[in-house]
Amino acid sequence: MRPDTPAAHATEAERLLRTAARYPEDQEPLLLQAAAHLELAGERPQATALYDTLLSSSPASPHLIRALKAANLWEYGHEPEARAIIEGVRASAPADAGPWEIVVETLESHDELELSETFATEAARLLVPESAPTDLPHATRSLLATRHRVRRMLALPHDDWDTLADTLHTGDVPLDELHDPKRLWSLGSSDPAELQAEIIRLRSELGSYRTALSRPFPVAVLHWPEAELDELLASYPELEAEYPTYRAHLTDIEASLRELAAAGTPNLGIVPATVPSYEAFAASESTSPANASLLPQYATTLAARGRATAWPPARGAGCWCGSGNAYGECHGGEVQE
Repeated sequence: MRPDTPAAHATEAERLLRTAARYPEDQEPLLLQAAAHLELAGERPQATALYDTLLSSSPASPHLIRALKAANLWEYGHEPEARAIIEGVRASAPADAGPWEIVVETLESHDELELSETFATEAARLLVPESAPTDLPHATRSLLATRHRVRRMLALPHDDWDTLADTLHTGDVPLDELHDPKRLWSLGSSDPAELQAEIIRLRSELGSYRTALSRPFPVAVLHWPEAELDELLASYPELEAEYPTYRAHLTDIEASLRELAAAGTPNLGIVPATVPSYEAFAASESTSPANASLLPQYATTLAARGRATAWPPARGAGCWCGSGNAYGECHGGEVQE
């Protein structure tokens, strides 16, 4: 989770910049996270400079970086430049929902509701198959939810994509209630029941915002391939309490991820671990690899470097464990005891 104070955001940005210097092959995800922290710390010109650095280095996600740069520029007074970048993203018609969502939310936050809805509808037309599957990527689901909110504020009637957004929404409070434009009036109510109901809705909505903020920071679980785990335990037998057997390790991964998913934790992932990488990480933290408390930090660092694979795998995809079987026929079935 991101820190809560501007000072902590600035400190975290500095740490990420140092990490990017050590791992140039992972520069893009690290600098993106550093830029996000700089924005939250109020250091918006520095964040723009990072986006420019990324755009000059043939990035893997140029449309996303441009969208983030536009959102940042608009926030500190560069509206014309931001609008020009947004139109460029639109003309490029990216096949990923991430840039579209950033653009749609930026327009919404600056009261450009009609234009926001137009962009969101163009994105839905481009990204959502006619079969309207329920296993859409997280970013596409989030985009549909944002489109739903904008259309509610515009008092537009539900269409098929709004219905799909309702279907995909898993929160306790329905989207129609969350996105009701009249909700602001309830904040001035003297009725305790109305105020309590609004508190519940706000908590649910806060969960959605936390999801959006956590996009670059997946909650990741370590997966040690069997050979790596054997080497790890041979070198550091103190960790046998964490990993009694390889089979137990695999079972624990699936069980942990299911538990997190059941608790509503979004953006889950699995990161492959190796002994040399882990030893190097331990050295950078000035501690011993036998220290079990280092394992979660190692997982978080790998995820921050863009090494996480999303969990659960897509329908029909191979299992994350590397067995060669489909996920549904392997760990996607019932958790083995």
